[in-house]
Amino acid sequence: MIMHYIDLYNSGELLRRVKKAYRRLAACDLCPHDCGVNRIKGETGLCRSGLKPRVASANLHRGEEPPISGTKGSGTIFFTGCTLRCPFCQNFPISQLGNGEELTTTELAGKMLQLQKRGAHNVNFVTPTHFLPQVLAALWLAIPQGLRLPLVWNSSGYERVDTLQLLDGVVAIYLPDMKYADETVARELSNAPGYPELNRLTVSEMLRQVGHLQVDDLGIARSGLIVRHLVLPEGRGGSSEILPWIGADLGTETHVALMSQYFPAGNAATIPGMDRPVNHAEYDAACDALEAAGLENGWVQELDEERGSI
Repeated sequence: MIMHYIDLYNSGELLRRVKKAYRRLAACDLCPHDCGVNRIKGETGLCRSGLKPRVASANLHRGEEPPISGTKGSGTIFFTGCTLRCPFCQNFPISQLGNGEELTTTELAGKMLQLQKRGAHNVNFVTPTHFLPQVLAALWLAIPQGLRLPLVWNSSGYERVDTLQLLDGVVAIYLPDMKYADETVARELSNAPGYPELNRLTVSEMLRQVGHLQVDDLGIARSGLIVRHLVLPEGRGGSSEILPWIGADLGTETHVALMSQYFPAGNAATIPGMDRPVNHAEYDAACDALEAAGLENGWVQELDEERGSI
């Protein structure tokens, strides 16, 4: 299948975007933090990332949503670092502690091609925002070597629209989080000023680019948007606000993954209210909000029965 990024490559547009993205590293403004550091010279900002991409793993993963994992697995590339500071991150050693290996863009391209050779349904970039220029460069190197898989942008949803526009026609499937509806909670838990408003602009732009989820005859995602929402203790994620907004503004046909898997990973055990899993009452309330919003497409996780109802 010929992807849109092939056309961008052939026209020279992809190379123009690579150059444009790298120029932004000189006073980095890829994410809403606008750190302004010169990453080309090795300076680091909040994401603690310099010029070269750092990757924690590149492997087939079968734990994503069914259209992403499919039957053979999603070709996930987990990037080191993050633009957020979530204390409960389940990948805390990767996102916050810097676990990973520094690669050249040639080596990153090789990882992508290797995943394709292993039968992955897609190349799934996990927490990639701070390495967008390097991803584009690796893609530019991989295309003439035969890369043809759909690309998945699996992000926190804390993005700049002008950054996402560099991915228009490049990314086939967007898999963003919608974490918070409340500005204060976003700041306190993830050091993400402006998250609610920016996040809604982000997913709206993603929908504009790729539309609603489209799958092939085997149910494998070919293009489109899937929104993830992790239910947090004490309703801190704002499920009762986020889910109605999705239904009203993105459309009830939007695919939503409502996740119950929160647990106090990382440093969350030290934060009152965040030091326990989600209980049945909290998750049931989120499921009720999902239904009330008319969102029938997607996936609802089972809650661990040992947690009981509180």
